[in-house]
Amino acid sequence: MSPREKGDTPTSGSSTSHLSTAECPAHNGSVPESQSDKERRINEEDDRGREGGEEKEQEEDERSSDEGFMGMTPLLQAHHAMERMEEFVHKVWEGRWRVIPHDVLPDWLKDNDFLLHGHRPPMPSFRACFKSIFRIHTETGNIWTHLLGCLFFLCLGLMYMFRPNMSFVAPVQEKVVIGMFFLGAILCLSFSWLFHTVYCHSEGVSRVFSKLDYSGIAFLIMGSFVPWLYYSFYCSPQPCFIYLIVVCILGLAAITVSQCDFFATPQYRGVRAGVFVGLGLSGVVPTLHFVISEGLIKATTIGQMGWLLLMATLYITGACLYAARIPERFFPGKCDIWVSVAQTHTRTPT
Repeated sequence: MSPREKGDTPTSGSSTSHLSTAECPAHNGSVPESQSDKERRINEEDDRGREGGEEKEQEEDERSSDEGFMGMTPLLQAHHAMERMEEFVHKVWEGRWRVIPHDVLPDWLKDNDFLLHGHRPPMPSFRACFKSIFRIHTETGNIWTHLLGCLFFLCLGLMYMFRPNMSFVAPVQEKVVIGMFFLGAILCLSFSWLFHTVYCHSEGVSRVFSKLDYSGIAFLIMGSFVPWLYYSFYCSPQPCFIYLIVVCILGLAAITVSQCDFFATPQYRGVRAGVFVGLGLSGVVPTLHFVISEGLIKATTIGQMGWLLLMATLYITGACLYAARIPERFFPGKCDIWVSVAQTHTRTPT
């Protein structure tokens, strides 16, 4: 090797090396960026700046929308309210709602001011309403007591209808008569559990299903009289027919009154109870007729007057508990979930 070649060859620790520590990228802690890395870094910075700008714009838009809401025209206010309602519906649809206290409910949902907590908010989605039956709130017990009662009477009625004809003296007539009772019970409990499920949907839906609920009570009372009148006046078809017509007329009158919008308001709670108690007490006249014509002993044995009195007592007791809002009246806030008056009212006649 020539002297020149030796001088040009770098050695470890040599001060004559062409790459000094200041010039070596590995020693000064930086690696030269390629063109693609540089472009990627610039793009990432642009994206971060764009996202930050969008967030600021969104915050400014929300702030300006809230500040300018009061200055909007009624049309713009309605549009803004609809947008917020759509956002709320989306949250409800996903099941993210929470129970709320009584004092923040809208007026059309305020029915019992002794139930202080655990109410569902307005949920303008039928799917959300039906999903709410699996959540704990003030209507959970009401829904399930009515629903299970409906299924019970449905199964019992089907079992009765499919009994062999040899079990009856007049199979067709007796099945129709007893079937009227089961039909009334099934309609009453079906309308009730549907009402308690969807009445928080909207004011219009609540009004429609409350009318069905009250109509179902009238159907139950009418259906309860049919078997007793049929068997008690079995040998006297003319008075039986007359009393059946009277009971049906009174029941239809109660249904007609219940279709009025004012009938479902809290102020008319006592009127509602009075209408159905009056419908139930209409059975006093045929009962006295049977006792006078057949005697008290026959009325209590063949006429089964004891069962009729028990039914009337349970119906009237349930109506009185409903009107007086017992037991929650004496324990405000303690009966919000499981022991509300509607559940007691349902279990009593059932």
